[in-house]
Amino acid sequence: MKSPWIESLRSVALNVPDLAQAEAFYTRVWHLKVVSRSMDAVFLRGTGADHHLLSLHPGSATAQVRRVTLRARSAEALHLIAQATLRAGGTLLEVPGPLHGPAGGHGLLLRDPDGRVFQVVHGDALHADAGTREDHPIRLAHVVLNGHDLTAAQQFFERALGFQLADRTRVMAFMNCNDDHHSIAVADADNDALNHIAFLMPDLESVMRGGGRMKDASHPIEWGPGRHGPGDNAFNYFIDPFGVVIEYTAEVEQIDNTYRVGSPDDWQWPPGRVDQWGISAPPSPRLKEAQRAVFFAPSTSQGSA
Repeated sequence: MKSPWIESLRSVALNVPDLAQAEAFYTRVWHLKVVSRSMDAVFLRGTGADHHLLSLHPGSATAQVRRVTLRARSAEALHLIAQATLRAGGTLLEVPGPLHGPAGGHGLLLRDPDGRVFQVVHGDALHADAGTREDHPIRLAHVVLNGHDLTAAQQFFERALGFQLADRTRVMAFMNCNDDHHSIAVADADNDALNHIAFLMPDLESVMRGGGRMKDASHPIEWGPGRHGPGDNAFNYFIDPFGVVIEYTAEVEQIDNTYRVGSPDDWQWPPGRVDQWGISAPPSPRLKEAQRAVFFAPSTSQGSA
C-alpha cells in the first residue's frame, strides 16, 4: 500500500466563533499546546514531531473547516499532485510555492470537486523534542469526511493524491497513504461535511483517561469506549464547544502491501453490536447530528495554516 506522493496527515485548520474559548478548550481540556500565534490564528501541537495539529482562526458564526493539510513525500510530489489534481477534476487554488505560515516549507492548495480544501506541504518545520506523554495527543490519526458520492470521493483521493483503498464497508471508504490503516476516510452521506477529527493517544489507558477528563469538563462521551473493525483502533468520541466531532484513539492497525483490502461483506457486526468489543452503545443522536453540521468554508485562498 502507501501513496507514492503523500507521506502523512499533518493538521486541520478550523474557523471558530470564539478564538479565546477555542484555545482554552484545546489546551486546558483537550491537552494540546500552543506552539505559535499570530494576530488572527493560534497553532496547537501535540507531543509528536508535527509543527502543529490544529490551527484555530476567527471569522465565522459557526465552526467551519478551512483546510486539511497533508505532507508530501518530496518537493517533486507537489508538482505531480498539482497535475494529478487537474486531471482528476479538482481545482488548484495555489500552485506549489513557498509558504509563509509558522511551519514554513513549500506547498500547494487544492479544492476537490465537492468543495473540500486540502493543503499539501513539504519541508515544513518539525519538532526535535518529539515524544509521548500520558493522556496527551501525539498527532492526528485520521480525518473522516462525509461524501454525497462516496465512490467519486474515493476515486479523487486515489487519482489526485495517490491514496489507496484499505477497506470498504457498507458506509465508509478507508484510504491509506502510509503504515497507518487509514489517514482519511469518506463516510457515505447526503452532504460533504466534516465527520470527525481523530487524535492519536499514546495508549488505551490515555484514551480512557481522556474520556474521564472530558466528562469532568462537561463534554460526555458521545460514542464509546469501543474498538473499531477497520483500523482495529480503540475510540472515544466527543463534541467540542463549537460542534466539531473529535476522537481520542489508540492502537491503530499498521499495514503493509500484504494487507488484504476488505469489502462490505467482511465488516458486518452481529445484531446489537457497533464495535468489536460489543460494549459500546450506538453513537448518540447528538453526535450523529454534529457529524453532518460542520462544512468546509468557501475558499479561493486563505493564506498558510
